[in-house]
Amino acid sequence: MEKPNIILIGGGGHCKSCIDVIEQENKFNIAGIVDSKNRIGQRILGYPIIGCDEDLKELNSKFGFFLITIGQITTPELRKKIFKEIKELGGNFPLIISPNSYVSKSAKIGNGTIVLHGTIINADSQIGENCIINTGSIIEHDSIIYDNCHISTRVTINGNCIIKNGTFIGSGSILNQRVSIAKNCIIGSGSLVLKNILTEGSTSHGTPSKTIS
Repeated sequence: MEKPNIILIGGGGHCKSCIDVIEQENKFNIAGIVDSKNRIGQRILGYPIIGCDEDLKELNSKFGFFLITIGQITTPELRKKIFKEIKELGGNFPLIISPNSYVSKSAKIGNGTIVLHGTIINADSQIGENCIINTGSIIEHDSIIYDNCHISTRVTINGNCIIKNGTFIGSGSILNQRVSIAKNCIIGSGSLVLKNILTEGSTSHGTPSKTIS
């Protein structure tokens, strides 16, 4: 059976990591990449940039499957905006899971999320839509990650944690069991989070972590 085509939105460094996962999973053919108009015609790992945001309606009528390959650190708003726009056009966002990761059969993961290489997602954990679960991260049992979150490389989220919508957790951070993080927070790289962070939109870092804004 011929593989369906998929369009990637965003042609930066995160896109390259996503391409590698899509190639390894081998469920979709990458038809092209959407980026800024002045980059049309360039290639990323051999795949052409074929359009910009203005072309999304036409691309949806031709292809229908998309993955947002824009990274997320300071804010999820651009990823959220594009996700909503494509859904309103009738486009589809598949779940992309690296074959070099482990996902429990009891875990639940939303569409438009990508699980990168070396990740472990354990029993009864839940992950929402349009999330990045980055290389080598661990999501332990019964944890809940809401939509539009980015869990960076080598993050460890222990059991029964709750990560609300739009939050970014930096590389190498560790969350103690039963920790809750509010919406749209930023947890700096290498942080040790021992207590709940309940202020929406706050920035925290350190070992143990402290809220700085």
